[in-house]
Formats: sequence, structure tokens, C-alpha cells
Amino acid sequence: MARLFGTDGVRGLANGETLTASLALDLAVSAARVLADTGQFEGHRPFAVVGRDPRISGHFLEAAVAAGLASAGVDVVDLGVIPTPGIAYLTGELGADLGVVITASHNPMPDNGIKFLARGGHKLDDALEDAIESRLGEAFERPTGAAVGRISFRSTAVEEYAAHLATTLEPGSGVGSLSGLTVVLDCAQGAASVAGPRAFEKLGATVIAINNTPSGDDINDGCGSTHPEQLQKAVLEHDADAGFAFDGDADRCLAVDALGSLVDGDQIMAVLALAMRDAGRLTASTLVATVMSNLGLRQAMAAAGIELRTTAVGDRYVLEEMRAGGFSLGGEQSGHVIMSEFATTGDGILTALQVAHRMMVTGQSLESLASVVTRFPQVLVNVPGVDKNRCDDAELLAAVAAEETSLGDAGRVLLRPSGTEPLVRVMVEAPTVDHATAVADRLAAVVRARLSL
Repeated sequence: MARLFGTDGVRGLANGETLTASLALDLAVSAARVLADTGQFEGHRPFAVVGRDPRISGHFLEAAVAAGLASAGVDVVDLGVIPTPGIAYLTGELGADLGVVITASHNPMPDNGIKFLARGGHKLDDALEDAIESRLGEAFERPTGAAVGRISFRSTAVEEYAAHLATTLEPGSGVGSLSGLTVVLDCAQGAASVAGPRAFEKLGATVIAINNTPSGDDINDGCGSTHPEQLQKAVLEHDADAGFAFDGDADRCLAVDALGSLVDGDQIMAVLALAMRDAGRLTASTLVATVMSNLGLRQAMAAAGIELRTTAVGDRYVLEEMRAGGFSLGGEQSGHVIMSEFATTGDGILTALQVAHRMMVTGQSLESLASVVTRFPQVLVNVPGVDKNRCDDAELLAAVAAEETSLGDAGRVLLRPSGTEPLVRVMVEAPTVDHATAVADRLAAVVRARLSL
């Protein structure tokens, strides 16, 4: 049987075959029991914080999680609709034993998910997730009377999170530090709809918010970081200095400059790496990114004397590398940026504030700041129906090596087996799209010829 927990908690079609109210309740009960068995609750009355994005299904899933925790003797603080990084922040700030996030991030509305956060707001260890899954539905001695958990609502949660974000700018900054800056925020009809505009307004920016009136069934629907076209148009219409697009749970951010051009996660990481280096806050002068980050980012960081460490694709691998090395900045091309000095997970609003502040401090436009990265055209070809476990085939590796030699410093090749499907991904970067496409097509043909099932 496949593992219930994926790389980002339990996710699927809400109220479908897997992600039901009964599963949510059982997961919560099992989580409470597993943590109790570790001794984490000894000496105090345990409590958890629970928050969600605005999806309709979040109502019943959150209620089920709260009921499960309370039935296991855990007090529950309901944070309401709030970004994932806000839940992570308050898990740590309030000293909660557990944080629970109800979201499917950038996925469409019918989906939803449940993920658990450990004390301090960090992702729960895989071993604990496995233990939770293994004990689902297990009989236990239920508390009664005064021993059952209480459920309360924290109406100030979003305001507390926004206030925290305002403290992350450089010392001496604060109220009014973004005065004179006009920004458009695409809130993706998601969890950033209140928190995003509030954080920027607290710092004096003029805010034009779009897609910030969620109905519960329109999250990520043609908007936000997965569909930045609306933001690009709005920035031009309002003659704004910049725009920022979040996803459904606001843990990622993409930007748009005053000319309407998209600024991706690689460019954002470069802007922040240079800002943090200048402020003496870039630990070991190192940035952590995934193998999918553009060659242009690597070249820009090398020119600036900053080491770029790469990991497998996925923010969990970036986080693991950051925590192992104590690094302060990492992220993905998709706009999932982690600043460990202020957050335990990717935080789209934090990212946007830091970029906006860099614009104010330097007096440079976002276009100018982002130009430090010259993006190489990137072509990705998926080759299905092949044995992805034989990517070490000698002739295939020789073909890859030959193409890499031909490209030299002007490009790169990445051959990557899919983690979930019987296919191999061929990614090529080169000086032009035509060049990259030609190399990718040649290598894809070799993959088909050598790895066919």
C-alpha cells in the first residue's frame, strides 16, 4: 500500500476516496497519541494550533481535525484563514505542541490537504508521520470530563502574523519604510487575501490588491503565482512599481517588474542573496537551490562570490540542506523562498516584503535588480514509456557527456527520472530556445532507444 503521507502531508480530492472527514479526525487522534507517547506532553496541558486556506472543504476538514485533537485531550486554538507560514510562525510563537495546516497550496479547489508541524513550526519528521499513519484507527482510552480538549478561536492571528512580518526588515526600518512604493498584490483568492495587503500597508506601501475576495471555490483559479498574467496586466494598468503573486496558501511568491515582465524565483533568490550578503546576513555566503534552477543563477552567484549549493527538486530537500548547513537562504525557481532567519518554511509575503525593501534601500527598480540573472532558455522534454531505473546506461551517459562538452559554459543538461511516473525528464539550457530544443530532442531520442520497456 502506498504511503499516505507525501512530501507535503496528506493531499488529495477533498471528500473523495481518501481525504475524508473521518480520515482527518483519525489523523488528528493518531498524531496526538504519537506525540503523547514521545513524552512531549508531560508536565503540561497539550495544545495545538490549526489554520487553513479559504477552500470550502477546509471548513469540515478543520472541524474534524479540531474534534479529533480535542477528543484526545489536546486543547485547540483555531487560527482561521491564514497563510501556511503564518501557522508555522504562531506554532512557534505560542509554544504549541503541534501545528496543523489545512491546505492544498497551489492545487485547484477540489483538492485539499492536511500537514502537521512540530514544535517551533518545523515540518514533522518522516518517522513521526510514519508512526501516525501506522496507528490510524487504533483503539485508545479516551479522556472524559475535564480531561477532554477545549477549542477556542484566535481572532488576532492574522494581525499578529502581519506584525511579525513587519519586523523582518533591516534594523531601523518599520512603519513607513515602504512609503512611496506602489505595489499590486495577486492574492490568488487564497490565504494571503487579508495578510498580504495588511503587511504591506503597515509599512506604508500603496497597495492594489486583486483576487483578494475568496468565495471558497475560486482559489488559484486563473490567478496567483501559477497564472501571473492578471498581475502583469494590473501592474501596467496601475503604473505600479512592482507586483507580487502568491499561491493559495501564500508559501511562494513570483514578482512582476514595472514593465510587466515576470521575475521568477531564481531572480528573486539572487536579489535577496545580494541583499543579505551586503547586510552580512547570508550565512557562509551560500545560497541553496534545486537542480532545476537556471544556469543564469549559478553564473550570477559565482560572479558575486556566492556559493550555490544544489539539491534534488522539492522544498523539503532545500530545507534539509539549509538546516544541515545552518544556511540562511534557499528556494526554488517556482518562487518557494525560505529565509531561515525569519521563517521555518517558504513565505511568499515575507519574500515580497524583502524584495520591495531592497528596491527602497537601493533606489533601483525591480527590473534593474533582477537583471543580475541572465536567464538561459530552458527546454524540458518528458520521455514516457521507458525504464527510468536505467538512467545509468553507458551509451546514454556518453550521449549526455557529448552534449555537455559541446555546450561548455553556455548551457547544461539534466537527466532526471520521474519520482512518480514511468518516464524520464530531459532538461536542457542553451543560449537560444532552438539550440536547447535541438539538444533535448536528440537526447530524448537516445532515452527512447536505450531505455524502452
